[in-house]
Amino acid sequence: MSTKVSNGEIKQKNLSVISFCLFSAWNLSFLFEGQVLYSIIESAQIDGTAPALVKAAVLTVFIGLFTSGFLVKKQVAAKVTMIISIFVCIAGSLIFYLPFSILWYISIISIAYFSSLFLASWGFYFKTNFISEERFKTAADILIYSNILMIIINVLTVSTSGYIGLPITIIALAGTLPFLFRLEPHIDEKAFSKINNTELTQPITIISKPFILLSLFILIITINSGLMYQVVNPAFVHFKLLTAYYWSIPYILALLILRNIPTGINKTYVLYIAIAMIGLSYILFMWLDRSVISYLLINTLMLGAFGVCDLFWWSILGSYLDFLDNAAQVLGIGLSMNVLGIFVGGAIGNKITSLENSYFIASIVALVVIFAVLIIFPILYIELNRHLKNHEFLMKFTDLPKNKQDKTMLKLKNIKQLTEREVEVVTMLLRGYTYKAIAENLFITENTIKYHVKNIYQKLEVKSKMELIKMFVDNKEY
Repeated sequence: MSTKVSNGEIKQKNLSVISFCLFSAWNLSFLFEGQVLYSIIESAQIDGTAPALVKAAVLTVFIGLFTSGFLVKKQVAAKVTMIISIFVCIAGSLIFYLPFSILWYISIISIAYFSSLFLASWGFYFKTNFISEERFKTAADILIYSNILMIIINVLTVSTSGYIGLPITIIALAGTLPFLFRLEPHIDEKAFSKINNTELTQPITIISKPFILLSLFILIITINSGLMYQVVNPAFVHFKLLTAYYWSIPYILALLILRNIPTGINKTYVLYIAIAMIGLSYILFMWLDRSVISYLLINTLMLGAFGVCDLFWWSILGSYLDFLDNAAQVLGIGLSMNVLGIFVGGAIGNKITSLENSYFIASIVALVVIFAVLIIFPILYIELNRHLKNHEFLMKFTDLPKNKQDKTMLKLKNIKQLTEREVEVVTMLLRGYTYKAIAENLFITENTIKYHVKNIYQKLEVKSKMELIKMFVDNKEY
């Protein structure tokens, strides 16, 4: 019986991933600044219309993602919404076979809104079909597979025309339907909220400090993505086939490496390296020429770094699904900040391109964005560490090897003169136990635990559990 259940769960996981990736292949290749859309606009000889169409699509996607959680509140409704969205997006895509007219604008706005409903609604399946520990690798998988499919479509489009690429994207859309119909919505969604047995010190909502900081981080970091679309990519547009093949390769490789890094390695440092790589890529863009070597160097640094950053906030959003009932709202608002950042960056990029020394100015703006991110990230990290356990990007004491934990505790006991009981309490605090759980394990009262904690904080010269965790994560000498 258990094998059947296990096989059924695996099947639902696979259906969730496949449906998302097929839809994203269409979304990335066509709707969202896709190669297919640009190619069709070029074939229709309406290049002057391209910015307006692209802006309309991006802005509508933002509005749709941000509002989707207020429209889709249950998983049953999410499945229906996703199916309807597919039909609307297929019909809207077919409009682009017609000569250019006002219908193109109506179509792009319609499919942009319904595509955003699909993406946000998928959050319910991200929540119920994957436990918290699986969502990091799942996020990596969907980003990897979606971009591989996008590369295939882009290469075919560049090698032929947008009118060859468009039917392929529509086939991907239609191919999503059989998998969607087989997805099973869970009636009791709250039963699937796995908070890892953690008692929250304060409730988390979409207007709580950590979620607002995360949204702000996503918004700011993706401004550089918008600059890339409007300034960096056009600078190398003369390498059509190379950019079609190579553009997302560093992004995919970065995701593959991160996905397979052992759990014990602190990925926070990788994120800092990625942020530095974005800055370096824009400095090189400012200094280097527009040759093939320059493109390979700049694009490798930039897209590899974006892969790390995207996986960071995608996986954090995945963790927040455990704390909030409306998964469409969590994923929708998170993704909307990504889209808004791209829109803002694109708008800045459009203004910059009309100026002298546009590459220099764009690089300076990107470096200012990096500076802002470096200010926000430490604050965000502390807030996330207060609520999320066992996340890949948030280093914990329990991530250290067992022998290192024991060695650290022994050193702590001798130098800080902790009692045996206090060492036991510290160990459990670092492992995420609540006062109640510690009391039950040690067969003492919660008041006694509070007394021990007060003494521990005094001896270790810390004021909170967060400072205690940071002490061990930073591996300070005692």
